[in-house]
Amino acid sequence: MTPQRVIGLMSGTSLDGVDAAVIETDGERVQGFGPALTLPYPPALRAALRALLDRAPHLRTDDPALRAAEAELTARHAEAVAALGVTADLIGFHGQTILHDPKARRTWQIGDAAALARATGLAVVFDFRSRDVAAGGEGAPLVPVFHAALAAGLPRPLAILNIGGVANVTWIGAGDTLLACDTGPGNGPLDDWLTRHTGAPFDADGALAQAGQADEAVLARLLDHPYFRRAAPKSLDRLAFAEALATSGLDRLRPADGAATLTAFLAASVAATPLPAPPRRWLVTGGGRRNRAIMAALRRHLAAPVDAVETLGWDGDALEAQCFAFLAARHLAGLPISFPETTGAPEPLPGGRLMPVAREGAR
Repeated sequence: MTPQRVIGLMSGTSLDGVDAAVIETDGERVQGFGPALTLPYPPALRAALRALLDRAPHLRTDDPALRAAEAELTARHAEAVAALGVTADLIGFHGQTILHDPKARRTWQIGDAAALARATGLAVVFDFRSRDVAAGGEGAPLVPVFHAALAAGLPRPLAILNIGGVANVTWIGAGDTLLACDTGPGNGPLDDWLTRHTGAPFDADGALAQAGQADEAVLARLLDHPYFRRAAPKSLDRLAFAEALATSGLDRLRPADGAATLTAFLAASVAATPLPAPPRRWLVTGGGRRNRAIMAALRRHLAAPVDAVETLGWDGDALEAQCFAFLAARHLAGLPISFPETTGAPEPLPGGRLMPVAREGAR
């Protein structure tokens, strides 16, 4: 396929905003990078989305709060496309995950692809996860095939760790062999803890965690969660540890010690992830790489060097948005986006659906 200029849009489980990025790609290689930006969610939208997470298992698609949040979310994505100020051929639109339950063969990303296509005048590829989940896969993570394209030529084995609301890892071995899974909690529980105890949306620079001390007994109870005994591939909902967190004794800790414990939980769960061979290097992307306490904890728990992806010239704020641009191009090319080794799908599977731009006068 001839390389196209594709806009990728990603709004992750941290619920902090829309990441938008442009790449030139044919779905197999990345030929160039364009501008990227982050458009934060207004506090009211973030609160509305967070409330939907708790209600998602029982939500109806015509729920007024859901429809209002989806409309505002879609408008925010259209604003991000406009703010990039570029011409493009296509949009890859992930949407906002409010429920991920592959055991029940359910995954739900909200966002109105038709409205986005109308607002931008561009065709939109969306709904990247459903086909994989319907086939018995985990539906996540979907970034490994993009990570492999970016990492061509780097020494192997290599691990790329993305820390959003949930953390996930791509392990790349010789010959681009892949293994991937969600490792455990990312920023999600820590963000919720900060919001509840300080009113801040996240632990800026890891300051609160650095002022506290991890509670080893609480940490041991959290690490006893059955998820950590499952083999990869495997994936998580953002609230998968809610019950464990509520019963672990975490709420008895002072705010700084709770933040330190949750930070240690994130790092320890990464270290406990079963990989085919120890990585020679860990590269960290996502919002978690900006948290000094998280990066320090990872370096304590992992044997190999741990670096932010910027050491290679990659943009850790844009990487997931770039990924969904790449996956949109793969959809047009008829190429798979998920694999038995990355999501547990029964075979390599394509993904996504195309929303064309409505013809003038069409209803």
